[in-house]
Amino acid sequence: MLTAIVFLPLLGCLVAGLLGRVVGHRGAEVITSTFLVIAAALSWIVFMQVGLGEKVHHPAIVLFPWIESGTLDVQWSLRLDTLTAVMLVVVTTVSSLVHVYSIGYMHHDPHRARFFAYLSLFTFAMLMLVTADNLVQLFFGWEGVGLASYLLIGFWYKKPSANAAAIKAFIVNRVGDFGFALGIFAVFVMFGTVEFDTIFANAASAEHTTIHFLWREWDAMTVICLLLFMGAMGKSAQFLLHTWLPDAMEGPTPVSALIHAATMVTAGVFMVARLSPLFELSHTALTVVTLVGAITAFFAASVGLVQNDIKRVIAYSTCSQLGYMFVALGVGAYGVGIFHLFTHAFFKALLFLGAGSVIHAVSDEQDMRRMGGLWRLIPKTYAMMLIGTLALTGFPLTAGYFSKDAIVEAAFAGENAAAGFAFAMTVIAAVFTSFYSWRLVFMTFHGRPRASQETMSHVHESPLVMLVPLFVLAAGALLAGFVFKDYFIGHDHEHFWHGAVFMAEGNEIMEALHHVPAWVIYSPMVAMILGFVMSYIFYIAKPSLPGSLAARHELLYRFLLNKWYFDEIYDVLFVRPAKWLGRFLWKRGDGMVIDGFGPDGIAARVADVTARVVRLQSGYLYHYAFAMLIGVAALITWYMFAGSAH
Repeated sequence: MLTAIVFLPLLGCLVAGLLGRVVGHRGAEVITSTFLVIAAALSWIVFMQVGLGEKVHHPAIVLFPWIESGTLDVQWSLRLDTLTAVMLVVVTTVSSLVHVYSIGYMHHDPHRARFFAYLSLFTFAMLMLVTADNLVQLFFGWEGVGLASYLLIGFWYKKPSANAAAIKAFIVNRVGDFGFALGIFAVFVMFGTVEFDTIFANAASAEHTTIHFLWREWDAMTVICLLLFMGAMGKSAQFLLHTWLPDAMEGPTPVSALIHAATMVTAGVFMVARLSPLFELSHTALTVVTLVGAITAFFAASVGLVQNDIKRVIAYSTCSQLGYMFVALGVGAYGVGIFHLFTHAFFKALLFLGAGSVIHAVSDEQDMRRMGGLWRLIPKTYAMMLIGTLALTGFPLTAGYFSKDAIVEAAFAGENAAAGFAFAMTVIAAVFTSFYSWRLVFMTFHGRPRASQETMSHVHESPLVMLVPLFVLAAGALLAGFVFKDYFIGHDHEHFWHGAVFMAEGNEIMEALHHVPAWVIYSPMVAMILGFVMSYIFYIAKPSLPGSLAARHELLYRFLLNKWYFDEIYDVLFVRPAKWLGRFLWKRGDGMVIDGFGPDGIAARVADVTARVVRLQSGYLYHYAFAMLIGVAALITWYMFAGSAH
């Protein structure tokens, strides 16, 4: 069953990609979507058996030998435990719904077969990542989702902005992946293997050992975990390596939903949870994870306050929510972090696909300033967006209420040096999240219509093939938290996880978060209400207030609107020097040195000499006779002088 779940998307990718002209666009849509729906159904069966059923050990399914070199022996095998089962459900469920939704959304695209092949490839790579039984196989899936994201973000390759966004995502992720690769090398040096079971069994023995890195000896576990986390920062768009994520909106909207909800960005969170036996041995690394997560949650939420592109607002929301997840992982509450990953997948996919439905309705317009007054015209989409917004902001009994509030409580109960800071940042980010989420709803659906009369006359509800996935995701956004909270973060969570995530002796965070003061428990709700009230005043009661406030605090407004100027800073620090170096090596190195001594140097001189020698071939007989006489005279002269010397 596990093998079918993993390889059905690959089979769909091969059919749509290689046989697209044979099966046609409709055939590619139906085949890939059917395979994903089957994989999703099987994933839920596996989840019920492994996560909720009787706890038994599931040995890895070895498919075939892969790499044998010296002491490195890597099998291609599939690992099955509760963490894998949770990720299978998230990936296949959201991906199958995105496939079905794309049938309607991409209806007019002439390259639909290729698009569905890329979607299935993306899903397969993510499934290989979450079922990996060793670090090398995990890295294969890790790079696979990077490749697929490049193909999907740049799917509309005739748009320069889409190509630039795809390249940006690829390059920024290479920065993080460089650290991730070094971390894998360090693990192999330390343990002599890349197999998870062997690493985890021997992890405790490596505590307090040192490893030589750069110029000195360091604590081995700290170095390894920080290098691995560097990869997570790139893939999960954490602070400093976040710049690619908003630009990924250049791809089709279903791609945004898949990247932000089920694949790619969740890979870093999964990786840290999978390697929890290593991270538990380094308090320094966990503190860094907490700190980076807290800064990301605040930073991304602050930028989301002023964005006007409907998809970019949701994109920065994803970035912020990923920060929440890393805060939970950093304080040792791995189950809480994965719980938020699980619930977030439903309401974030709902918001992205809902935004796609809005864009579809208003003739591909994405600027919220040119929307408004849509709720009467597309009431079903409006209802779905409301449910997604309620879940994201943590409205009581929705999915986000249980998982996000648990993170805030875990941050308060955390014991590392950054936990207090993380608590403050997550509460402030909750205010921001509520504000920009309701701002999106108010600007898009309420107030007077700001679109042209022609656009408003063509506004229509999306077809059923796009609405049904929204209904399914809405059910998850409402019920996923309430139904599964006791399994993920309840008092019997250890039975649910059954060792899939590791918590060292003395890590009592899962118990401590249930005993925080009442004001901590109610702080996210207060933040949610505060954000809603402020947004209502700004965009419903006094719609002139945002403009006047932005004019009064123009410096701050520009700072947030330009995303803290990270793109401009990176352009000065990295992009321009790289271009200057490339131009220098091109003009000076390649042009003057290589070409100067090569094609433009020696070869040119040979050509010059040849051109002059050719002139000797005049074609006149007396010229050749004269040359022969000169030669004979020279030969006789040489012979006379040589003979006299003897």
